[in-house]
Amino acid sequence: MSARPGDDGVVIRVDHVSRILEGEVPVTLVDDVSLEIRRGEFVCIMGPSGSGKSSLLYLLGLLDLPTQGRIWIDGEDTSDFDDDRLTDFRLARLAYVFQFHFLLAEFSALDNVALPIRKLGRLSDEEARARAAQLLDRLGLAGQHHKRPSQLSGGQRQRVAIARALGNEPLVVLADEPTGNLDSASSTNVRDILRELTRDLGTTVIAVTHDGSFASAADRRIGIVDGRIDMNWRPA
Repeated sequence: MSARPGDDGVVIRVDHVSRILEGEVPVTLVDDVSLEIRRGEFVCIMGPSGSGKSSLLYLLGLLDLPTQGRIWIDGEDTSDFDDDRLTDFRLARLAYVFQFHFLLAEFSALDNVALPIRKLGRLSDEEARARAAQLLDRLGLAGQHHKRPSQLSGGQRQRVAIARALGNEPLVVLADEPTGNLDSASSTNVRDILRELTRDLGTTVIAVTHDGSFASAADRRIGIVDGRIDMNWRPA
């Protein structure tokens, strides 16, 4: 490789990565993918159902490990990480937003957002709650801090999930169909929030989506078909 990843604005570099599920008939989920994603870029991964979009996202987010190839994040070769280092790196540098919000039902919105901040341990409990409140307010949820997920609309729950993802000031936010369960107005709101992260905070956002309207806000769209990058792919 030429420049060390991270020295040239490249925050993620993927070098000939594959993920293969072993078995009597091996299944290739991601097939020899190489790509670069830059700091502050909003990237959408698109493709037909079963094409390997989410599998690639989980590799980029270090939720799954490649069968072969290497992934560099912010200049670090993650293939050298042990389980503890992977856990610490994910908590401190990466964040995730899924189609389902995965909020804890018994916790308030504020406590859901404060939880990963407390877990990282950089801030006191009081500071963690103050940061959680600030993030909720920024995402239009002032006055909703005390409510539990069941008391919020679908769009509000997803905004709480985004606030939670931002708690530790991640380098990269990875989103898997973040608007899949939302109405059009809420989808547009979530899209605009993720777009603003890249513009205002320099956060890199990588999202898997089927939604062409959502993807229209991206800096770049990456097509994937049968586990391989296909830049000629277009949604029907």
